[in-house]
Amino acid sequence: MGRLGEEMACDFLQSRGHRILERNWQGGHLEVDIISEGPDGVHFVEVKSRMASSEEAPEQKVDARKQRRISDAAVRYLRAQGSEQEVFFDVVSVLFEGSSTIVRYFPQAWIPIYA
Repeated sequence: MGRLGEEMACDFLQSRGHRILERNWQGGHLEVDIISEGPDGVHFVEVKSRMASSEEAPEQKVDARKQRRISDAAVRYLRAQGSEQEVFFDVVSVLFEGSSTIVRYFPQAWIPIYA
């Protein structure tokens, strides 16, 4: 289900003008599901897939701890790439419901704060 959800998320992003740069990018113990380049900058995308019978919406699983880990991975990725583009943190939720699938996109799902 996870891999299929990521495939669907990539298709969804590409249909909106994104170019997929990385899938399951790892920097040490940190990982980002999808890194894409959109017309506005680089997007670090967390994909959450669930069956419709789950009580919690998939996007609700991206808690503060997960956000911090993805934000830290983004810093590592951007330093390695020498990139200074605008950065966005998004969530794509994929809900499998019988024979249909609902893909929901949450652009700029959070803005990290570094102190």
